[in-house]
Amino acid sequence: MPRWRDLPEELDPQVREFTGQLRRLVERSGMSVVAVADRTGYSKSSWERYLNGRLLPPQGAVEALAEATGADVHHLSTLWELAERAWCRSEMRHDVTVEATRVAQARVAIEEFDPAAHGARGNRNGRPSDKGRQGVELPGPERPLVAPPPMSASVPSPEPVHSEPGSSSPPPSLSASSVLSAPSPSPPSREGRRRVVLFVAGVVGALLLIAGALALINPGGGGEKRAEKPTTAPATSARQLPAGVKCAGAGCTGKDPQTMGCGASATTTANVTVGTAYVEVRYSRTCGAAWARVTRAAPGDLIRVTTPARGGAAARTQDSKVDADGDAYTGMISVDSASRATACATLAGGQRGCTARGARG
Repeated sequence: MPRWRDLPEELDPQVREFTGQLRRLVERSGMSVVAVADRTGYSKSSWERYLNGRLLPPQGAVEALAEATGADVHHLSTLWELAERAWCRSEMRHDVTVEATRVAQARVAIEEFDPAAHGARGNRNGRPSDKGRQGVELPGPERPLVAPPPMSASVPSPEPVHSEPGSSSPPPSLSASSVLSAPSPSPPSREGRRRVVLFVAGVVGALLLIAGALALINPGGGGEKRAEKPTTAPATSARQLPAGVKCAGAGCTGKDPQTMGCGASATTTANVTVGTAYVEVRYSRTCGAAWARVTRAAPGDLIRVTTPARGGAAARTQDSKVDADGDAYTGMISVDSASRATACATLAGGQRGCTARGARG
């Protein structure tokens, strides 16, 4: 019997159970992984990833394994559908965790490099903190950086403050310390004017924002009717999407069907065999999109899904190239019916084939 590696600890329980079922089928059949690859048409490296829980196998591989081992195809396909939904949910949770980590790192970076954040922490209780200073304390806006000599010019003229005749000592009121320590009336007045200007500018900016919002909401006489439609249509489409599905219609074009959760409800609506390659049109009614998939292909083979031009719009295509695993699938194209999608494969040797149009949708 083959010796399996331990499954990843973070693997979803539903996926873990499905992978264990695949392992038991292989063990009961007595086949090696190489023999399973030969019987199913999927590469040995692909089956190693499937059986070690690193990748969820496609439905075609699961059905081929059931036929090779004599298992119930319907029962195994049901387990695969449950495992695929669990796999999609795990990917969604992983994306949320990564996004939360990035947000936390961004907040830490802002706190480290934002001067306002350092100022708020360093001036608690009205006293500047000694942390982060290079030996020089920066003065506030109301204190001058250097006591300028012209400050003495603001002192009244020397005639009224001269001492009595015959006295040689200068009056203490004219000392340098008393002049510097005397409060200056001009900085507070400048600060007051600055606050008033900022307040007026803030009020004007708020009024402009409100006016712009009103203009967008009600640009004309029939604005009320036009504003009602966009509030109901997105909510209806959002309620129709089941859990795990991340896109629908035009929003799915060019995206990965497995990542967007469209593979769980997908069906094969057309197929063709080109050489040894098995080509399929996969269609998800929930997502309103189709894509092409190829298995048992060779590295370098090309797979393409195409929708014809319609209503003045040009034809749309999505391509993919087969790697060493021998299987690949394209990005999605939004369609209103599976019969509008065609899958074609071009082999490295030059042979080409396409599925028939007008397949069931």
